[in-house]
Parts: sequence; C-alpha cells; structure tokens
Amino acid sequence: MKREISIRWHGRGGQGAVTAAQVTAVAAISKGLYAQAFPEFGPERRGAPVRAYTRLSTHPIRHREPIVSPDYLVVLDPSLLEIKSVLDGVREDTHIVVNSPEPPELDVKCRLVTVDATGIALKTIGKPIVNTAILGALLKVLDLITLDDVVSSLGKFFKGKLLEVNKQAVIEAYEQARVVK
Repeated sequence: MKREISIRWHGRGGQGAVTAAQVTAVAAISKGLYAQAFPEFGPERRGAPVRAYTRLSTHPIRHREPIVSPDYLVVLDPSLLEIKSVLDGVREDTHIVVNSPEPPELDVKCRLVTVDATGIALKTIGKPIVNTAILGALLKVLDLITLDDVVSSLGKFFKGKLLEVNKQAVIEAYEQARVVK
C-alpha cells in the first residue's frame, strides 16, 4: 500500500525547525523510506518566522512544492499561533504538535499534542533550542518512523555531548508529550 505523510514545521530562526525537518527525513531514509525536507524563510535572522517541510513516503516523491494541507503541523513557538496563516490548511485529522505546557485554544478542529519543549530543552541542552524536544512529541503520534529511528539518526547532525543531550531531549519529550484530543 502506497502512503505519504506531510509535515509542516513553524518556528523562529534559531529554534532548529529546519534541522528537525532534516532529522525526520534522514530517519525515514535510514529505515528504507523515501523522504524530502526543505526550508522556506524570509530574511535570515534569529527570531524571524521560519517554515520547513518534510514528506515521508513508501514510494518515490515526485513533487516538491510547499505543503498546503499538512497531516502534521508542528509549532515550535506557541506565539506563532497568533498568526492566522499558521493554521491554514489544517483538517480535522491533522495532528497539531505544539510547544506548550498547556493546550492552547485553537479555532480549528484537529488532533492536538502538547509538550513543554522549551522546559525540556533548557533542562537537557541548556538553551531554548527546541527542535529535538518537539520532534520527540511528534513521534508520539507519527507512525512511519519511531523514536529509535530518530535517536539513531541524530548522530548525523550532532557529535559528542551535543549528541547525548539531544538524544535525552527527544526521549524526554516523547515520554512527556500529551495527546489532548
């Protein structure tokens, strides 16, 4: 059976949304799936809104346009939810994964997953770089790749102590993520 999953990431420059999209794609490829990941952003500066996209598939992916209606929407900075276009294309079966200790009020019907990715990142990494923590929460509901797939792929992006603390962030976020509705 052919299957494709689309993930749209919303973050701010410096939070690691592009890296999270790439880690997800590399984990899928290492498992024998097809994947692509690519960013979309305006002026390159820390704190500016950033979008990234990931597609995972059981068959070759022949298109490369931005994801308009994602299966998974990952929000690294909850203040971005104030921008109405962040929720564009969300369907009732879309999973929205939000970096927030409490479920945010949303004007859309969806499936919601929350995790305090900032708290986990500060505790494990020592900085509010939330990409690996939010990735752990996404893995709670993503079924084409597993926590083990991602943990194994982190070595392609991080080395030494950075690798260990990012593994810890992914695992803690996976354990602490809450599927709200």
